[in-house]
Amino acid sequence: MNQLNALVTGASRGIGAAIMRRLVAEGHFVFGTATSQHGVERISAELGESGYGIQLQLSDPNSISSAIQQIKDSDRTISILVNNAGITRDTILLRMSEDMWDDVVDTNLTGMFRISKPLVRGMIKNRWGRIVNIGSVVARLGNAGQVNYCAAKAGIEGFTRALAMEVAPREVTVNCVSPGFISTDMTSDLPAAVVSELMSRVPLGRMGTPEDIANTVAFLVSREAEYITGQTIHVNGGLLAS
Repeated sequence: MNQLNALVTGASRGIGAAIMRRLVAEGHFVFGTATSQHGVERISAELGESGYGIQLQLSDPNSISSAIQQIKDSDRTISILVNNAGITRDTILLRMSEDMWDDVVDTNLTGMFRISKPLVRGMIKNRWGRIVNIGSVVARLGNAGQVNYCAAKAGIEGFTRALAMEVAPREVTVNCVSPGFISTDMTSDLPAAVVSELMSRVPLGRMGTPEDIANTVAFLVSREAEYITGQTIHVNGGLLAS
Protein backbone atom coordinates (compact mmCIF):
# COMPACT_ATOMS: atom_id res chain seq x y z
CA MET A 1 0.00 0.00 0.00
CA ASN A 2 1.19 3.51 -0.76
CA GLN A 3 1.81 5.84 2.16
CA LEU A 4 -1.41 7.15 3.67
CA ASN A 5 -2.00 9.71 6.39
CA ALA A 6 -3.37 8.43 9.69
CA LEU A 7 -4.62 10.01 12.90
CA VAL A 8 -4.41 7.97 16.10
CA THR A 9 -5.95 9.52 19.20
CA GLY A 10 -4.52 8.71 22.62
CA ALA A 11 -1.18 7.72 21.10
CA SER A 12 1.21 8.59 23.92
CA ARG A 13 1.10 5.21 25.64
CA GLY A 14 -0.37 1.72 25.74
CA ILE A 15 -2.63 0.55 22.94
CA GLY A 16 -2.56 3.88 21.12
CA ALA A 17 1.24 3.98 21.05
CA ALA A 18 1.38 0.41 19.72
CA ILE A 19 -1.10 1.26 16.97
CA MET A 20 0.86 4.37 16.04
CA ARG A 21 4.11 2.40 15.77
CA ARG A 22 2.50 -0.37 13.72
CA LEU A 23 1.01 2.08 11.22
CA VAL A 24 4.41 3.75 10.85
CA ALA A 25 5.93 0.30 10.27
CA GLU A 26 3.36 -0.19 7.51
CA GLY A 27 4.73 2.93 5.83
CA HIS A 28 2.09 5.47 6.82
CA PHE A 29 2.50 9.04 8.05
CA VAL A 30 0.91 9.27 11.49
CA PHE A 31 -0.44 12.12 13.57
CA GLY A 32 -0.58 10.95 17.18
CA THR A 33 -2.52 12.87 19.80
CA ALA A 34 -1.85 13.38 23.49
CA THR A 35 -3.56 15.50 26.13
CA SER A 36 -0.34 17.08 27.42
CA GLN A 37 2.41 19.02 25.68
CA HIS A 38 4.93 16.62 27.16
CA GLY A 39 3.12 13.73 25.51
CA VAL A 40 3.02 15.60 22.20
CA GLU A 41 6.76 16.22 22.32
CA ARG A 42 7.45 12.58 23.15
CA ILE A 43 5.37 11.41 20.18
CA SER A 44 7.05 13.85 17.80
CA ALA A 45 10.51 12.79 18.98
CA GLU A 46 9.68 9.13 18.43
CA LEU A 47 8.07 9.56 15.02
CA GLY A 48 10.69 11.83 13.49
CA GLU A 49 9.95 12.22 9.79
CA SER A 50 7.13 9.64 9.96
CA GLY A 51 4.69 11.93 11.75
CA TYR A 52 4.28 14.17 14.74
CA GLY A 53 2.24 14.78 17.87
CA ILE A 54 -0.80 17.01 18.25
CA GLN A 55 -2.32 18.14 21.54
CA LEU A 56 -5.97 17.15 21.78
CA GLN A 57 -8.66 17.18 24.46
CA LEU A 58 -11.66 15.32 23.07
CA SER A 59 -13.97 16.92 25.62
CA ASP A 60 -13.10 20.39 24.28
CA PRO A 61 -14.57 21.34 20.86
CA ASN A 62 -12.04 24.17 20.52
CA SER A 63 -9.17 21.74 21.03
CA ILE A 64 -10.62 19.48 18.35
CA SER A 65 -10.98 22.40 15.93
CA SER A 66 -7.36 23.37 16.58
CA ALA A 67 -6.13 19.82 15.94
CA ILE A 68 -8.10 19.58 12.69
CA GLN A 69 -6.65 22.92 11.58
CA GLN A 70 -3.10 21.72 12.29
CA ILE A 71 -3.72 18.73 10.05
CA LYS A 72 -5.12 20.95 7.30
CA ASP A 73 -2.14 23.27 7.58
CA SER A 74 0.15 20.31 6.95
CA ASP A 75 -1.50 19.80 3.53
CA ARG A 76 -2.21 16.19 4.42
CA THR A 77 -5.61 14.53 4.22
CA ILE A 78 -6.47 11.86 6.74
CA SER A 79 -7.37 8.51 5.16
CA ILE A 80 -7.07 6.41 8.33
CA LEU A 81 -8.65 7.39 11.64
CA VAL A 82 -8.17 5.33 14.79
CA ASN A 83 -10.37 6.51 17.65
CA ASN A 84 -8.50 5.13 20.63
CA ALA A 85 -8.42 7.88 23.27
CA GLY A 86 -10.53 7.36 26.36
CA ILE A 87 -10.73 7.91 30.10
CA THR A 88 -12.22 6.19 33.14
CA ARG A 89 -13.91 7.63 36.23
CA ASP A 90 -14.78 4.48 38.18
CA THR A 91 -17.18 4.04 41.07
CA ILE A 92 -20.51 2.34 41.68
CA LEU A 93 -23.62 4.06 40.32
CA LEU A 94 -24.85 5.20 43.73
CA ARG A 95 -21.62 7.14 44.25
CA MET A 96 -21.19 8.34 40.68
CA SER A 97 -21.63 12.07 40.19
CA GLU A 98 -23.04 13.57 37.03
CA ASP A 99 -19.62 15.05 36.36
CA MET A 100 -18.05 11.58 36.46
CA TRP A 101 -20.70 10.34 34.02
CA ASP A 102 -20.36 13.35 31.75
CA ASP A 103 -16.55 13.27 31.69
CA VAL A 104 -16.43 9.68 30.45
CA VAL A 105 -19.30 9.86 27.97
CA ASP A 106 -18.22 13.25 26.63
CA THR A 107 -14.64 12.12 26.04
CA ASN A 108 -15.10 8.49 25.00
CA LEU A 109 -18.26 8.79 22.90
CA THR A 110 -19.11 12.40 22.09
CA GLY A 111 -15.45 13.21 21.50
CA MET A 112 -15.28 10.41 18.94
CA PHE A 113 -18.26 11.96 17.15
CA ARG A 114 -16.61 15.38 17.18
CA ILE A 115 -13.30 14.24 15.71
CA SER A 116 -14.81 11.79 13.22
CA LYS A 117 -17.30 14.13 11.58
CA PRO A 118 -14.87 16.58 9.92
CA LEU A 119 -12.46 13.81 8.88
CA VAL A 120 -15.17 11.66 7.32
CA ARG A 121 -15.91 14.47 4.89
CA GLY A 122 -12.47 14.14 3.34
CA MET A 123 -12.75 10.36 3.10
CA ILE A 124 -16.10 10.63 1.35
CA LYS A 125 -14.68 13.20 -1.06
CA ASN A 126 -11.72 10.93 -1.85
CA ARG A 127 -13.97 7.87 -2.07
CA TRP A 128 -11.73 5.85 0.27
CA GLY A 129 -11.10 5.70 3.98
CA ARG A 130 -10.67 3.54 7.04
CA ILE A 131 -12.05 4.23 10.51
CA VAL A 132 -11.33 1.94 13.46
CA ASN A 133 -12.90 2.65 16.83
CA ILE A 134 -11.42 1.02 19.92
CA GLY A 135 -14.13 -0.42 22.14
CA SER A 136 -13.89 -2.81 25.08
CA VAL A 137 -15.06 -6.25 26.09
CA VAL A 138 -16.96 -4.60 28.96
CA ALA A 139 -19.42 -3.19 26.41
CA ARG A 140 -20.79 -6.74 26.23
CA LEU A 141 -19.83 -8.18 29.62
CA GLY A 142 -20.45 -5.16 31.82
CA ASN A 143 -18.22 -4.33 34.76
CA ALA A 144 -19.24 -3.27 38.24
CA GLY A 145 -18.14 0.26 39.00
CA GLN A 146 -18.00 1.28 35.34
CA VAL A 147 -21.55 2.06 34.22
CA ASN A 148 -20.31 5.24 32.52
CA TYR A 149 -17.43 3.51 30.74
CA CYS A 150 -19.51 0.47 29.73
CA ALA A 151 -22.27 2.70 28.38
CA ALA A 152 -19.79 4.75 26.32
CA LYS A 153 -18.09 1.66 24.91
CA ALA A 154 -21.44 0.09 24.01
CA GLY A 155 -22.31 3.35 22.28
CA ILE A 156 -19.12 3.09 20.22
CA GLU A 157 -20.29 -0.24 18.81
CA GLY A 158 -23.63 1.27 17.78
CA PHE A 159 -21.91 4.33 16.31
CA THR A 160 -19.67 2.01 14.30
CA ARG A 161 -22.52 0.03 12.77
CA ALA A 162 -24.58 3.10 11.84
CA LEU A 163 -21.71 5.09 10.35
CA ALA A 164 -20.54 2.06 8.37
CA MET A 165 -23.91 1.97 6.62
CA GLU A 166 -23.77 5.69 5.81
CA VAL A 167 -20.31 5.78 4.23
CA ALA A 168 -20.08 2.35 2.58
CA PRO A 169 -21.14 3.68 -0.85
CA ARG A 170 -17.97 5.83 -0.84
CA GLU A 171 -15.62 2.91 -0.11
CA VAL A 172 -15.11 4.00 3.50
CA THR A 173 -15.14 1.19 6.06
CA VAL A 174 -15.85 1.58 9.76
CA ASN A 175 -15.08 -1.13 12.28
CA CYS A 176 -14.62 -1.53 16.02
CA VAL A 177 -11.84 -3.47 17.75
CA SER A 178 -12.87 -4.64 21.20
CA PRO A 179 -9.93 -5.51 23.47
CA GLY A 180 -10.18 -7.82 26.44
CA PHE A 181 -7.69 -7.71 29.31
CA ILE A 182 -4.60 -6.01 27.86
CA SER A 183 -1.26 -5.61 29.62
CA THR A 184 -0.55 -1.87 29.80
CA ASP A 185 0.73 0.56 32.39
CA MET A 186 -2.87 0.91 33.56
CA THR A 187 -3.04 -2.80 34.47
CA SER A 188 0.54 -3.25 35.69
CA ASP A 189 -0.33 -2.20 39.24
CA LEU A 190 -3.14 -4.71 39.71
CA PRO A 191 -2.59 -7.08 42.65
CA ALA A 192 -1.42 -10.56 41.67
CA ALA A 193 -4.59 -12.11 43.09
CA VAL A 194 -6.74 -9.91 40.86
CA VAL A 195 -4.68 -10.77 37.78
CA SER A 196 -4.92 -14.48 38.61
CA GLU A 197 -8.70 -14.26 38.91
CA LEU A 198 -8.97 -12.40 35.62
CA MET A 199 -6.77 -14.89 33.80
CA SER A 200 -8.87 -17.78 35.07
CA ARG A 201 -11.65 -16.40 32.86
CA VAL A 202 -9.49 -16.19 29.71
CA PRO A 203 -9.18 -19.48 27.78
CA LEU A 204 -5.76 -18.56 26.37
CA GLY A 205 -4.59 -17.98 29.95
CA ARG A 206 -2.78 -14.68 29.49
CA MET A 207 -3.35 -10.98 29.10
CA GLY A 208 -3.23 -9.59 25.61
CA THR A 209 -0.57 -7.13 24.53
CA PRO A 210 -1.01 -3.72 22.92
CA GLU A 211 0.56 -5.26 19.82
CA ASP A 212 -2.28 -7.79 19.61
CA ILE A 213 -4.65 -4.86 19.18
CA ALA A 214 -2.32 -3.00 16.83
CA ASN A 215 -2.04 -6.04 14.57
CA THR A 216 -5.81 -6.21 14.23
CA VAL A 217 -6.08 -2.50 13.50
CA ALA A 218 -3.33 -2.75 10.87
CA PHE A 219 -5.31 -5.41 9.04
CA LEU A 220 -8.60 -3.52 9.20
CA VAL A 221 -7.08 -0.37 7.69
CA SER A 222 -5.42 -2.30 4.87
CA ARG A 223 -6.82 -2.80 1.39
CA GLU A 224 -7.05 -6.53 2.13
CA ALA A 225 -9.88 -5.74 4.57
CA GLU A 226 -11.98 -3.81 2.05
CA TYR A 227 -15.00 -6.14 2.44
CA ILE A 228 -15.17 -5.86 6.23
CA THR A 229 -17.27 -3.03 7.64
CA GLY A 230 -19.71 -2.42 10.47
CA GLN A 231 -18.10 -5.17 12.54
CA THR A 232 -16.86 -5.46 16.10
CA ILE A 233 -13.74 -7.59 16.18
CA HIS A 234 -13.10 -9.14 19.59
CA VAL A 235 -9.47 -9.54 20.65
CA ASN A 236 -9.75 -11.09 24.09
CA GLY A 237 -8.14 -14.53 24.21
CA GLY A 238 -11.53 -16.23 24.13
CA LEU A 239 -13.03 -14.35 27.09
CA LEU A 240 -16.04 -13.42 24.96
CA ALA A 241 -16.79 -15.65 21.99
CA SER A 242 -19.48 -13.59 20.25
